[in-house]
Amino acid sequence: MNPQDRKPIGLTAEEKLSPIAKYYTETLAAPTNPAALAALLAGPMNPKLAKTPYEMTKMLLQPGYMEGENGYCTMEDGAGYLAVNNKFPGVTLDMIKWWFAWHPLESIRYKIWNPYCHPYAAIADVDREKIQNPDIPIEDKIADVVHFVCEDIGAGLQDIVIHFRPVEEIGFTKEELAAAHAYAVGGYGLVENREGEKGKTPAIMIHYYRETGDGIESRTRFWLGYRIIQGKMVKILPPGVRVPDFVAKGLALHNVEEYSHLASILPDVYKEFGNQPL
Repeated sequence: MNPQDRKPIGLTAEEKLSPIAKYYTETLAAPTNPAALAALLAGPMNPKLAKTPYEMTKMLLQPGYMEGENGYCTMEDGAGYLAVNNKFPGVTLDMIKWWFAWHPLESIRYKIWNPYCHPYAAIADVDREKIQNPDIPIEDKIADVVHFVCEDIGAGLQDIVIHFRPVEEIGFTKEELAAAHAYAVGGYGLVENREGEKGKTPAIMIHYYRETGDGIESRTRFWLGYRIIQGKMVKILPPGVRVPDFVAKGLALHNVEEYSHLASILPDVYKEFGNQPL
């Protein structure tokens, strides 16, 4: 879908009465890391720079940046791959932990993240109880929770089931993350188009957040054609199948858009709602 053809999702009459409604805007924020956008628009990256999930997690823990910090491609094994670095000035790790627990509880919270691409989010009652349990630390509210969302990640509206998994299943330990002044969320998803070609596309995602001089940055990685099975990240593409690189490109550009917009609203949203019960 051409981004110029998109229409804002809009709020329901009930949502317009919510105190959250003031954070809904049809004007998207500018990219927080223009270099990332430029790299993506320059064309596919060298597939040799794309690493497997287990290789990548160890690289993310290291200081500095890697060659291929921003880019997309079809990997040599046929999987789709993307890497995006987004900046979050004025945002803390505590804010991003809170956001991932807070936003799936109402669709309006998902809509303010991207007013053009996020119409709907839901979770099961058992997961809602977990998130709203005050005895569970905020960083533990996300793992083992499943999000059911409708989202446009570059190819029109798609139904996506996102399984957030413990950090150990995506290659980290909590001790490693704490030592790196970092936080990570990730897991696997199943994506199905609402229109056009049918079939569920699996993907693994890792969002790695670490502190910077003026806030935090996200270092996002996706592997299209991978999923987590019995705690292991594995490729499940049939032999000979290759994910077209434009699929990864669309998702990468969407990531720049949604995370830049989130960076623009999160400090104010957290200031107003961060101390309230989830």
